[in-house]
Amino acid sequence: MLIKPSKIIVYVAIGALFAFLGGIVYYSTLDFPELEKSELELLSVDVVEVDSIQNRMHLDLVFGVTNYGERTVTVPEISFELFANGKSLGSSSYSVSDIPLNGRALMLPGMQVPLVGEITINLTDDIKDIYEAIAAGESLDYRVTGQYTIETAWQVLDVQFDSSI
Repeated sequence: MLIKPSKIIVYVAIGALFAFLGGIVYYSTLDFPELEKSELELLSVDVVEVDSIQNRMHLDLVFGVTNYGERTVTVPEISFELFANGKSLGSSSYSVSDIPLNGRALMLPGMQVPLVGEITINLTDDIKDIYEAIAAGESLDYRVTGQYTIETAWQVLDVQFDSSI
């Protein structure tokens, strides 16, 4: 039983398509080592507003994301928990996931980009002394832990971080 030449062409075309798709998948995995070459650090914690009527304050956390890889990347999300003098002040997130990839802040190789996350802290009995120290502008030891998402056009990777100032 011989296979007709027209069927051979179809089988070769299907095989070439699968080889092409496999090549794309393989090429995209080359981005993982580049994504792992990034670093996030807390640069500053700034008081934006202290609302003495509703007993809460708004802080801006400036994160510096450094790209040590050779590919251009973006950071669409940062989820974090903020600590001051060892006490948790709460958690929040930075997200630009709704913005298309080409509209986000691009991190070129060797470049550090500041990204600003916001957090609202409510006054409670647990953190009253820290809350008052932040409102008074006193110097505190800040620590932030969490996870950020870093991506290229081909791959996405979640990275854990822990940074202090």
